[in-house]
Amino acid sequence: MAQNPWSQWHDFNLQTVDDAPETPGVFVMHVAMKILYIGGSANIRNGLTQALRMPCCSNATRFKYMQEPNYLQHRDDLVRDYKERHEGNLPACM
Repeated sequence: MAQNPWSQWHDFNLQTVDDAPETPGVFVMHVAMKILYIGGSANIRNGLTQALRMPCCSNATRFKYMQEPNYLQHRDDLVRDYKERHEGNLPACM
């Protein structure tokens, strides 16, 4: 997995998403301590903005992100790890 650090958790709303970097990376959204979505994008801010429009993801309360040039592979690794820890299940919004 990548060596880059995760950001702190941010409230999931238009204002905080607008502050996200416009660089490649992965992001995780959650509600009530449960991961809803694991995403990756060539532009973190755009990926989060798209997630705001998704009915299921709009229920998320917080998100964190990691700047990562190899975001597709890293996202796939995160999803695989999640599935291994949750009996093969994906997050609710995936």
